Amino acid sequence: MGGNLGKTYWMLVTTQENLDITRSRGFSVQGVDTKNRRKALRIGPEDRVLYYVSDKKGFAATATVTSDNFEDHERIWKHHDDQETFPHRVELSPDVVLDESEYVDGYQVGPTLQYVKKWPPDMWPLAFFGMLHIIPQRDFNFIESELRRINGDLLVNEDPHPESSGSIVSSGIIESLDSSDEVSDVKKHFDVSAKSRKSSHRRRKKRHR
Repeated sequence: MGGNLGKTYWMLVTTQENLDITRSRGFSVQGVDTKNRRKALRIGPEDRVLYYVSDKKGFAATATVTSDNFEDHERIWKHHDDQETFPHRVELSPDVVLDESEYVDGYQVGPTLQYVKKWPPDMWPLAFFGMLHIIPQRDFNFIESELRRINGDLLVNEDPHPESSGSIVSSGIIESLDSSDEVSDVKKHFDVSAKSRKSSHRRRKKRHR
């Protein structure tokens, strides 16, 4: 039984294959693996769930928990260990669900999240290891607002993560990066470009003397 006294915000890390299975069932139920049993037992009604797809490095959906947690060993999802049935489950109601081609890029938003500050800056992807994570409400709201924006239903005046939102869309440069690029590469690009502009400006001044 779920015993949480307040709403908790979860990030659930899954594969594209397993997300497709969850999607095919209308996001009506979600299982958690045995390794995360202790966390799973804390999930309860009205908790929010954010889906991160590990093999696509993207945020795909949000949902709201509608039941207490329960145990069920019906085989639904895939795992390399045949004994794993993701038995710790809750019923859900989907909130925002994106197509695979529209996922919010984890390499764009990941480094800006409060949750990853516990890790060294160059090792922030470690924060996404494991299936189930409790994340700050601020991070959840920020990513969900991005999902809603892409989905075309962003709420008016919704600005849950203002100091980070500018870094996601500024100049469209970060959006053009491959998922393997680090945010530090963007800073280097800006630094080099700035030096080039200064050098060009000095050369133009000399030619006009």
